[in-house]
Amino acid sequence: MAEEYLRVDRHALFRLALLIDLYWTEPTKELAGEIRLEQQAFGLTPLDRRRLEWTIERVEAAQEQKRKTPPPEIEDQEDPRERLKVVGT
Repeated sequence: MAEEYLRVDRHALFRLALLIDLYWTEPTKELAGEIRLEQQAFGLTPLDRRRLEWTIERVEAAQEQKRKTPPPEIEDQEDPRERLKVVGT
């Protein structure tokens, strides 16, 4: 999501951070409502991301990409367990 933010969004993000900090110090219903309204602009909930038409890579797509990547070659590698030795018996 950070890639979607512009430099001009920084002030509103700072304001949101201050509201959240204040909420944890002195929680009120009014402050919670203001935070909810402010955070909508930044896609901080799944519904907000959908409204902003932002998408997050789906698990299936990530797994498919992982399957396309060939596994690393592991032939002729030393077994690391062979380096283990008993110490101080």
